[in-house]
Amino acid sequence: MPGNLMARNLLNLAIILLLCIHLAGAAPENDYKITYTINIKEDGTAIWNVEYRTLLVTNDDINSFENYTQQLKSVFLPDFKDLMQKSASEAAVATSRTMLATDFTGEASVQSTPTGKYGVVHYSFRWTNFARTDSNINIGDVFVGGLYLSKDNTLIIQYPSGFKIDEVMPPPDQNREGLIWYGLRSFGAGEPRILLSKTSSPWIPLAIATFIIVVLGAFIYMRKRGIPKGIVGTIKETEMIDLEERITRLLKENGGSLYQSEIVKKLNLPKSTVSSALNELHNKNLILKIKKGRENLIRIK
Repeated sequence: MPGNLMARNLLNLAIILLLCIHLAGAAPENDYKITYTINIKEDGTAIWNVEYRTLLVTNDDINSFENYTQQLKSVFLPDFKDLMQKSASEAAVATSRTMLATDFTGEASVQSTPTGKYGVVHYSFRWTNFARTDSNINIGDVFVGGLYLSKDNTLIIQYPSGFKIDEVMPPPDQNREGLIWYGLRSFGAGEPRILLSKTSSPWIPLAIATFIIVVLGAFIYMRKRGIPKGIVGTIKETEMIDLEERITRLLKENGGSLYQSEIVKKLNLPKSTVSSALNELHNKNLILKIKKGRENLIRIK
């Protein structure tokens, strides 16, 4: 396969690794399926999972697969790692974005099912800065030369919760636990291309509404009960003047004099608040404070 195509066709690199390094002999030609699952994280990191599944019909198939399994860690996983790290390096140059391919794992197993016995190979790795992130997540610029899916192969791109799809090209064959495309299919340069934007959290409007209700409730309570001592240390000048006018008007409406306790009760305000206002009125020589036993009689001048 020409080197320039290998540099452009990222998924095809994994196909070459799985099919050409002594594994094709494990099953009849084309009797295999490859599923590529790319799980995109919010920071643009992608967790790749590549699963190769082939039907094992004969004893030769089983022996070939077991031989592959024995060499997986020492031969085939390092080859896969080398190919995908080269892909990340080439994509980093093309996108001007620093990228790393790390945390490679590989395993193989034989699975028995009602439809037959299958050899399953699974590779995974982490690709940092796979997607471009700002306020949105942009996926696809690493696929510089496009992609190719062989017949019966599948590509799945999963994205983080809290995001919605604004644009996807080409349209997926399915949107179920991720965007799904089936082969045989050829993607254009920079495809599949996906634009994701963050959805507003449904609890935010509720939280705002709750906050407004609490604030309004507190305001209404304070208007009814007055400004409690300790919550507000001093009364603003405009509020004090307003209170002084209310006290003066109250005295005039009650024959010019009231006991201080009666003023507190009628205004439904804290004693300290009323006392401060009466002191101001007394200092301005607008009222008289006459001691009557344990109470003060307040008389307007």
